[in-house]
Amino acid sequence: MTGPEEVVDDDALYVLTAVLLTPAQFPSVLGDDFPAACAALGLDAYADGYGLVLGQDSGGARWTVVIDDVSLVAVAIASWDCGMDYDLSPHERTVVSALPGWPLALAVAAPGLPEPHDPAPGECDGRTPLAPPDSADWGPAQRRLGADEIALQWAEWRRQIADEVALPQAGSPGGDGGQDVHDEPGQPHPGLRRALESARAYVESPPPVGRIRSGFAPGGARTLRADGPGWSMVARTDDIAFFLLDEEPGEVLPLGRGPELPGLLEALDAMAVRPY
Repeated sequence: MTGPEEVVDDDALYVLTAVLLTPAQFPSVLGDDFPAACAALGLDAYADGYGLVLGQDSGGARWTVVIDDVSLVAVAIASWDCGMDYDLSPHERTVVSALPGWPLALAVAAPGLPEPHDPAPGECDGRTPLAPPDSADWGPAQRRLGADEIALQWAEWRRQIADEVALPQAGSPGGDGGQDVHDEPGQPHPGLRRALESARAYVESPPPVGRIRSGFAPGGARTLRADGPGWSMVARTDDIAFFLLDEEPGEVLPLGRGPELPGLLEALDAMAVRPY
């Protein structure tokens, strides 16, 4: 493997980017949890995870190369995030598989090569090339991508919610454990209530690994990402939560802290997987 600035080699993969596929960090577009994300790529849910290297071959075709050298990919990503050059060149013995296409949408291409395109059918060994979901549609993949975006832009989303505006809450003193969840006009919201019930159930019966993930947040708090059938949640352990539902295309539903949410978030954070 090589960088796109080097002389074209017929056997080379010109690396454009890379992502981790581990229990704590994986492209959520692939599934609600780590085993589901692995299955989407035809991989075993190997506990140490994988690195996904996305690039183009000498003809411009898109390929995703799966390697088992997770540390190498993690170092490359950290270097790139710091604005440093890093030559990501995995050894052949670390390659698990080469999959046609890209699971993620990339806005870059290798200079000097044809525009990115799917490999020819004869190069795919009967496999359908990977492709990102259609942004014009709404479904589980788009819902999870939306939650990822909220997690990345938490401060901006939080500023849109004025503290003085009453938000629906997860339970109330002396209440029935959350059956009072309403939308902002005060009408019962069954989808949000079902999502909360599903999240509470995780505390008693842990879900597949990666379905609850915990990341850094300022002030000693944690950012929680959780997914379930038909829903995704983004929350700060010291603040509110946002929910996205399959049944509410493009809608982001905020949930106030109330008396129950802090304890639920604390319990979920205690069982969440965390980046190394």
